[in-house]
Amino acid sequence: MAKILTIANQKGGVGKTTTSVNLAASLAATKRRVLMIDLDPQGNATMGSAVDKHDLEFTSCDVLMGRTPIREAIQYVEAVGYSILPANADLTEAEVSLMQAERREFRLKEALAPVVAEFDYIIIDCPPSLNMLTVNALVAATGVLIPMQCEYYALEGLSALTRTIESIRQSVNPDLQVEGVLRTMYDPRNNLATDVSAQLEQHFGERVYRTIIPRNVRLAEAPSYGLPILLYDKPSRGAMAYLALAGEILRRERGTTPAPAASA
Repeated sequence: MAKILTIANQKGGVGKTTTSVNLAASLAATKRRVLMIDLDPQGNATMGSAVDKHDLEFTSCDVLMGRTPIREAIQYVEAVGYSILPANADLTEAEVSLMQAERREFRLKEALAPVVAEFDYIIIDCPPSLNMLTVNALVAATGVLIPMQCEYYALEGLSALTRTIESIRQSVNPDLQVEGVLRTMYDPRNNLATDVSAQLEQHFGERVYRTIIPRNVRLAEAPSYGLPILLYDKPSRGAMAYLALAGEILRRERGTTPAPAASA
């Protein structure tokens, strides 16, 4: 049965899509069967997975609205090594229509049921807001991975997200938990980043991943080529960091002691 990780943070620009795409590619590189689900109408995870969002027969919108079985909408992308349920601007329709739909919170969970056993990991990329798409992702998930920059406003937004996660855990998904907090775009020369990082470790303890994703030019360039960093520049610091994150997630699954944090 797949482990379903929702990558969520209602604050934009914290590395949600970068993390979704590169974690999926890194897990696939370890021979795990991976499905990426794009739940963001911007479709950036789709484009970053070597799929043209403007040339899609079926999307996650069709699946959420019950028009297409999920198996028909999933594409296996040989270039990146994982499967994807793609998205584009059509997903805005689902965002609006779901507000009036029956069992609106469970649409993704129920759609996934026929294929969940076919994958080891399912990674869900969310929009930068706590809307019905994000709620669907949280209801379907077994864990939430929260990427965040180590800055003051990021801490403020984190409290709203954790309240939402707790509300969903108590009401409709008792298995939901914060899987981990990932520090992204980290610059160790920045004193504020160091201070916020320490606060995160104090509040979340071992749930803060030891792996840290550094600011990295090659990592920022990769999406413009429609590729995960592993395929764009495997020796880069960004690629090494996401491979380290995948390894840390796998070690946590096995219950073994984490390795030292990747260098920022």
